[in-house]
Amino acid sequence: MIISASRRTDIPARYHRWLLNRLKAGWALVQNPMNPKQITQVDLSYEAVDGLVLWTKNPLPMLGGLRELEPYPYYFQFTLTPYGRDIEPGLPDKGELIEGFIRLSEEIGRERVIWRYDPILLAPGYDWDFHLRAFERLAEKLSAHTEKCIFSFLDNYRCMAKAARELGVQYPSEDRQRGMSRELMEIAVSYGLKLETCAEPLNLAEYGIGRARCIDHLLLSKISGWPIKAGKAASQRPECGCAQSVDIGMYSSCMNRCLYCYANHSGRLLSESARLHDPQGPMLINRGFRA
Repeated sequence: MIISASRRTDIPARYHRWLLNRLKAGWALVQNPMNPKQITQVDLSYEAVDGLVLWTKNPLPMLGGLRELEPYPYYFQFTLTPYGRDIEPGLPDKGELIEGFIRLSEEIGRERVIWRYDPILLAPGYDWDFHLRAFERLAEKLSAHTEKCIFSFLDNYRCMAKAARELGVQYPSEDRQRGMSRELMEIAVSYGLKLETCAEPLNLAEYGIGRARCIDHLLLSKISGWPIKAGKAASQRPECGCAQSVDIGMYSSCMNRCLYCYANHSGRLLSESARLHDPQGPMLINRGFRA
C-alpha cells in the first residue's frame, strides 16, 4: 500500500507533527470525503506501507524531522510556482522556498524531490511571457537539485469560479497549450530537466513531454531497493498515470489558501480546521468524530 500525504491538503507544511505521530502509532483514521460518516482505520505500520508520497508547497517546517520518516521509502512532490501572495497568500517568500527546495534535495537526494510548476494560471500580471521568464529562472536554480518538472494548465474548477472571475483568468486553447508546452520543453532541455504533464488530456509526446505518474511505484521501488507492485489508480481522471494509493488528508483544511486550489471547498470548514486539529489525535481534523 502506498500512502499519499496528501493531495487534499499540505501535510508537510501544516500537519507534519500529526503525520509523524501517526506513523509512530502505526495507524490513522481517515474520513471518506464523499461520505463523512464513513471512517476508515488505515494501517500505517512499516509492514503495511510500501512507501509515502509527500505533497507540499512548503516543506520548511518538516526539514528538521525527516529522520523520523525512516525507514519508510518516501519522496516529495514539491510545488514551486512564481505567484505572489495575491494568488498564494499563505506561503513564505519564494526565495525561502527555493532555499528549502535545495536543502531538501541535499538531504534526501535530487531524485526524491520532484518539482511541480503547477498549475499554469494565465491572468493580468501573469501572462505567458511572465511564465516563460519565471520558469527559466526557477529551472536555473533548481535543475541541479531535481531530475524532473511536472506541469499542468489550470482547470476550471467550480470551487474557484469566483476567484477566476476576479483575477481575470484566461483558459488557453489546445493549440495555444501545445505552443506553450513546446516552449517550456525547450527551456527544460537546456537545463537537463525531464518534463512531464499531470493529468493533461493533450498528448505532447511529439515534443518529448511524457505523462507523469505522480504516485510512482517504480520510483518507490528504486528508493526502497525492492519491487513494489501497484495497479493504476481507479478513482483518478483517465489521463492520470498515478499508481493506486490511500490518501490520509482531508479537504478544506489547507492553510496555504491558494486561490486556484481544488481542495478547499468550504470557507467555514477551512476556518474550523486549526481549532479542530489535534497533533496527537487519530484523525487529521476531528469534525464530529468521537473515539
